[in-house]
Amino acid sequence: MPFKKRPVAPHQRSGLQRRFALTRHHVARLDPAVKGLLWTLLAGIFFVQLNTMARLLTGQLDPFQSQFLRYLCGVVVMLPLVWRYGVKTFMPVNIGGQFTRGIVHTVGLGLWFVALPKISLAEMTAISFTTPIFIMIGAWLFLRESMHWERWLAAAIGFTGVVVVMGPNFSGHGSSGVYSLIMLASVPMFAASFLITKALTRYETAGVIVLWQALTVTVLSIPLAVLNWQTPTLLQWGGYLACGVMGSAAHYCLTRSYGLVDISATQSLKFLELVWASIMGWLVFSDQPANSTLVGGLVISVSTIWIARRESRRASL
Repeated sequence: MPFKKRPVAPHQRSGLQRRFALTRHHVARLDPAVKGLLWTLLAGIFFVQLNTMARLLTGQLDPFQSQFLRYLCGVVVMLPLVWRYGVKTFMPVNIGGQFTRGIVHTVGLGLWFVALPKISLAEMTAISFTTPIFIMIGAWLFLRESMHWERWLAAAIGFTGVVVVMGPNFSGHGSSGVYSLIMLASVPMFAASFLITKALTRYETAGVIVLWQALTVTVLSIPLAVLNWQTPTLLQWGGYLACGVMGSAAHYCLTRSYGLVDISATQSLKFLELVWASIMGWLVFSDQPANSTLVGGLVISVSTIWIARRESRRASL
């Protein structure tokens, strides 16, 4: 879906516009691989900012209401695009597929939002690194893709990292271990949502998929959201709108990166998300990331980077 802008004559540009144009010119001259990695880096920063804001808000309102408001604001953010390009542009070819994906994603989000305020951002990010592993297993179970020995080894190493991350939570008497398990349970649901999305992209545009994800999750979240409803303050509404903007920006950056470089090449930057999450957790929530979280996150990252490289080489043969 094109985004055309009316050209502006050089003499009509402000100083800020000229500097922005010069920056774009320098960026355009970068190697495509470098630009792809920069888009990935920016996406990771946006995702961590989104998770930080969502955790902050979920600590103030019911998790299911927070989930509803997050995606309601995601719809609001996309309304200008619907207005500009017309409703027909965003009508799906397979509305049943959109709702199937919405149901799966809503279940995953419900688990995610319940656990979000109870565990640290760093631990949540480390657990999310297992998503590629669940995608591989799901593709083997439901899409009949081959599961060669490298995939099994990567899965075993990745789950070893999960044990390292979550192990200390079960050594005490608190409930953090339970919430870590709930967060882990959300990962295969998100992996299933990704696999459905992959199937939908064969005949749906990215804009249609993103909008209908927001619409379906919003509608399906209403029943649980109204059970413990609290009227959000103006500041909270602003926070949820910020979540909508950051979520859209993160997915846009990720899409741009995938258009420039292989997905496997971007996996090496995933571990940086754990760094950003640790910094934001410390600044906003005074979280001190445990050594087990950092070590386990590194183990999971190594397994996903290794299998991504192996898959890339296998595909090139």
